[in-house]
Amino acid sequence: MQRTRPPFRADQVGSLLRPPALKAARAARERGEIEAAALKAVEDREIAAAIAKQEEIGLAAVTDGEFRRAFWQMDFLERLDGVESYAGERLVKFQGVQPKSILLRVKDKLGGYAAHPMIDHFRFVKSQADALGVVAKMTIPSPTSLHFRYGRQAVPEAIYPDMDEFYRDLAASYRKVIGAFAAAGCRYLQLDEVNLAYLCDPALREQAAARGEDPAKLVTTYARLINDALADVPADMTITMHLCRGNFRSTFVASGGYEPVAETLFNAINVHGYFMEYDSERAGDFAPLRFLPKDKAVVLGLVTSKIGTLESVDDLRRRIDEAARFAPLDQLCLSPQCGFASTEEGNELTEAEQWAKLGRVVEVARQVWG
Repeated sequence: MQRTRPPFRADQVGSLLRPPALKAARAARERGEIEAAALKAVEDREIAAAIAKQEEIGLAAVTDGEFRRAFWQMDFLERLDGVESYAGERLVKFQGVQPKSILLRVKDKLGGYAAHPMIDHFRFVKSQADALGVVAKMTIPSPTSLHFRYGRQAVPEAIYPDMDEFYRDLAASYRKVIGAFAAAGCRYLQLDEVNLAYLCDPALREQAAARGEDPAKLVTTYARLINDALADVPADMTITMHLCRGNFRSTFVASGGYEPVAETLFNAINVHGYFMEYDSERAGDFAPLRFLPKDKAVVLGLVTSKIGTLESVDDLRRRIDEAARFAPLDQLCLSPQCGFASTEEGNELTEAEQWAKLGRVVEVARQVWG
């Protein structure tokens, strides 16, 4: 049976490899060779083409591929009132090559609101999606992304001596921006949540403990933060959460199954569905799906976005059957485990391989669910 509301049986996380023309235009803009309007024209053209391709493949929900962003999280968070980016040493490391050393911190009280540029980014996606009869999906980082990587380094005591006040103000900021997305017509919003997945990794739990955090309490604190951020979501707006262990140029940050966070994840956080990384042994087994309540869905991230090798239909169907031992098949969907370009550099595969993988997701979903 197909689903009439997101997440869909065949779905996607969001980001796509940046086309060469877009990369060239962004580089030219950084060098001061073209104006902002010229870059926007290229972005609009390439996003429209990517959306048309997604619809052609058979996806029911489309994104802009995050083509206007350099980082999946930085471009959103640094435009919240009271947040700034700066050059510094990354505290959470990838296994190998590292992204640019750009960090985030609070520079003033949070909670105010000036028009976020991504509201207009969404309006463009919606205009394209409406013309094709598909759903426009928007992706933004989870509010936990402003805290976990940096801890107190991101939240000066001079501004927030009480961390509870920081969490309250951060949630208020998110409520205002999410309200603006809703007013612009967004009815499918995804929170990209890496930090609950990071808290499944013993090494990262130790790292958090070393700076004075209680990893177990962080899970409940983050659940409360996310719920507060989503408190005013309209009843007809679907919220999903993407769980990720790091995705930069085909490498990763964390390992460990979902067991340490699963019960809280599924039963204490007010979202409608979960995009869950399940493309490698680093994600553990499907047993944590036993905590999934009857009114929520899990999108199985069985297709890897990290390499170009195309998964076979038989292997994907077998793994879906394995997952269905722990959660009802009717509550499951299929997608890649992550986006293909969480940063503008992108993963180590070709655009043709990317589209083939998304096509395989649609093919298998049709076979399994009709």
